[in-house]
This record gives sequence, C-alpha cells and structure tokens, in this order.
Amino acid sequence: MQAEIKSADLGTLDGPVLLFGGPYSNIQAVEALARFAKARGIDGSTMICTGDIVAYCGAPRESVSAIRALGCAVVAGNCELQLASGAEDCGCGFAPGSRCDMLSGAWFAHASQRLDADAKAWMGALPDVATFGHQGERYGVIHGGVRDVARFIWSESAEAVFEEEWQALEKIVGPVDHIIAGHSGLPFIRETPRGRWINAGVIGMPPHDGGQQSRFALLDGGEVTFHRLSYDVAGAVADMERAGLPRAYSHALQSGYWPSEDVLPPGLRVPSLARG
Repeated sequence: MQAEIKSADLGTLDGPVLLFGGPYSNIQAVEALARFAKARGIDGSTMICTGDIVAYCGAPRESVSAIRALGCAVVAGNCELQLASGAEDCGCGFAPGSRCDMLSGAWFAHASQRLDADAKAWMGALPDVATFGHQGERYGVIHGGVRDVARFIWSESAEAVFEEEWQALEKIVGPVDHIIAGHSGLPFIRETPRGRWINAGVIGMPPHDGGQQSRFALLDGGEVTFHRLSYDVAGAVADMERAGLPRAYSHALQSGYWPSEDVLPPGLRVPSLARG
C-alpha cells in the first residue's frame, strides 16, 4: 500500500504517444523500442512508461540509464518503490510461496546490488500517477492499482474492480476519460462504462503466448494499437546467464511462456498441450 500519492501533469500530447511498461532490466528490448520510436519520429516527450523498469532480466543499471536518457515520463511501479525504499523484496503481489515469489528473490537482490544511490533516488522521486490530454480527452496513467501499486487487474476482472480504481484515481487527479495501466504483463483494452482501461503491455517479457516478441502500444488520433517488439533475445539471455540469475525467466524469453501461471486467472492460462 502507498501512503502519499504523487501525481504529475504531462500536459497536452496530441500527436502519437508511445505507451509501454515493464522493461524488466531487458536492455535489448529498451534499445529496440528506442529504435522504433526514432524511426517514427517519436521522442521522449511523447513516450510514457507504466513502471517496473527493473525486474527479471540481467541489465538493471543499463536499463535505468537508457530509460533516463530517453527522457520519457515514468510512473513508479512496485519495483521502483521497493528499490528506492531499501526493501528486501520486489513487492510484486505474488502469492507467498508461489514459484514467481520464490524466483523473485534472486533478480531483486541482483538489481538492488547493481543500482547505485542516484538511480534509486531517481526512482523514489517518480510520480505514482500521471495525467495528460490527447485529442480533447483526458488520460490517467497508473502502474497496477491506484492505492495498491501491485494490484493485478486483468481483461476479465470484475466490473467493480475497474469502477473502484476509477473512483480512486479521480479522487486524486479529477475526472479522466480513459486509464492507462501496466503491471499485469498482458496487453488489453477493456471498455468500461467510464471509458477505456488500456494496459499497454510490457517490453521486457513476452505476453505468455509462445512467441518471443513483447508488446507496446501507440495512442494516435485517440485510437490505440498494439505492436510487437522484436529485440536481441540471445543478448538478453546472455546477460541473465552472466548475472547468475535462475534460468526460469531466460527460458521464458526463449519459449514465450512464463515460468508459472499461478498469478493468472484461470481464463487466461494456456493449456499444457498448447505449451508443448
């Protein structure tokens, strides 16, 4: 749970806005995204990250440096908040004793050791929520949930969940027409009575679909499109091996499937036969 919620107003962004989450210490994915943005004439002033720059992969320091060099807006994810506060775990919201919970100890310790005080202080100063205008409508940006940064919200979550989060955000920033979020790792758009809930996906891990490409989104002319991101998977795996991280997540980069489905609701799990 967060005590004081920090908000930032990003102004009016009427051109294309590149939305992404979860770089997850995957510097190869960050560099690939930067190349895409440059090719489209998109600079850091119109790029927004939904947090968790640092997580499963092997290059936390390099990933933070690259994101800062881009100059994009970032809202704090649970990993930023935990690292900035000197916590002993990622605060990811994994069920205690689950496989993801047990695996998180290694990558979080590696990230904490690799990041210097300046990087952690920068993380600690990030806003928890942000707003911006686009084509006459107002957007809010969060990580997981407004009051619970590590809340998992899925495409099939109950309508009441979205309503609860909408009310919580509007108490802080005022009315919004749409919400952009991250944390869960799966890109989706949920049409709610309030507006669209847009999860931009993450670039550091595949969306548990059997492919190596990760995901990000473009908001352009009020419309959202999802895009696949190809990057140097072998390079990311090599970074993880050099760091001595567990193989479960490097295997995920290669196989396209997460090491565990215990965080996923039943309707989003992949049948074992499909996973091979």
